[in-house]
Amino acid sequence: MSTTWSRYYDAAGEQPRETLLFALERFAAEAGAKKGGLFAVDLGCGTGRDTVELLRRGWRALAIDAEGEAIQRLLGRGDLGSGGAARLTTQVARFEDARWPEADLINSSYALTFCPPNQFAAVWHRIVASLRPGGRFSGQLFGDRDGWATEPDMSFQTRQDAEKLVRGLEAERFDEVEEDGQTAVGEPKHWHLFHIVARKH
Repeated sequence: MSTTWSRYYDAAGEQPRETLLFALERFAAEAGAKKGGLFAVDLGCGTGRDTVELLRRGWRALAIDAEGEAIQRLLGRGDLGSGGAARLTTQVARFEDARWPEADLINSSYALTFCPPNQFAAVWHRIVASLRPGGRFSGQLFGDRDGWATEPDMSFQTRQDAEKLVRGLEAERFDEVEEDGQTAVGEPKHWHLFHIVARKH
């Protein structure tokens, strides 16, 4: 699997995901009482395309990934911004084993699908429980018609499932997308995704 991830890391883009940017704009538009003190957890951070954006904007961040290579690549980046390295902590852990404190933002871009199905409910519960009042989740859930949906060790949701997961949160963005495309490494793929930004009351 590490070889597969290496190919992905080499091919993955550097731009932060739109769901993260949407959430960050929402935070920026709110009263700045916490300005400079906001803390995010980036679950399944990869090589840090979202983590770096958080650091660039002055956030403190905990970046978590199951692959040690991803964390090594993140720490080796030269674009962490002024003081960014001092505001960054990292953890090599799978979703079901990871531990994180309360946060203003839990971000997980295109990653939660890799959580084993029998662990997904517990991980999602911890995500919601760890959000501070006014905190947000940003990221993607993979739909049941996704091209990878036959993989037994990955998690997929119907629209009803996804809506149920964000019930109790304020869904600021909930976009369902289904289209043919390709993966980061250029392989054909049918995508079925839910792009979500949800705020805790």
